[in-house]
Amino acid sequence: MKCRICSINLEEPFLSLGKSPVANSLLTKEDLHKMEMFFPLDLYVCEKCWLVQLEEFETPEKIFSSDYPYFSSYSESWLKHCKDYAEMMIEKLGLSEKSFVLEVGSNDGYLLQYFKARNIPVLGVEPAENVGRVAIEKGIPTDITFFNTSYAKKLKEKGKLADLIIGNNVLAHNPNLHDFVEAMKIALKPDGIITMEFPHLMKLIQENQFDTI
Repeated sequence: MKCRICSINLEEPFLSLGKSPVANSLLTKEDLHKMEMFFPLDLYVCEKCWLVQLEEFETPEKIFSSDYPYFSSYSESWLKHCKDYAEMMIEKLGLSEKSFVLEVGSNDGYLLQYFKARNIPVLGVEPAENVGRVAIEKGIPTDITFFNTSYAKKLKEKGKLADLIIGNNVLAHNPNLHDFVEAMKIALKPDGIITMEFPHLMKLIQENQFDTI
């Protein structure tokens, strides 16, 4: 196994949680009589760049399938966090109807709805088809696809560069970090802003947040 950032060999895991199915791979009644796939949940740390990472066993295409069960709008406390964030960024960056906000991993439009309510043009990028359809039904423009350099170049060709790119709990889900970060650079205006939210190892250790792995 090689580090996703600097490509050096990763030798031994520093934390092993045994074997586990893929998160959110909920079973149907018919599935109860079938074999369920389990994978090693071993956490590695790179001794060069200190990125903490899992080995990739399933592709993003299989994880974010057409029946992805997680909808961000189910959490009222998360929605409040997102509304507060949107109001803060609108004020801080002076966003208006002439601006453009892009969210990667936009789920069901849980966050972009607060920018749209202020007449700020938005676009979500969401790989899970069922979740993306819900956002579209809410009136949130959404491209159902994976965000990468190829997609970002198409946005640039259309002249749709973002004043603000948002990614909440999406960076850690991407196995190709270099391509993902390069894509954000391509899709961003020269004076644009990127904000990313993701789990932090120190918080995980301090607050025993093993369920975020």
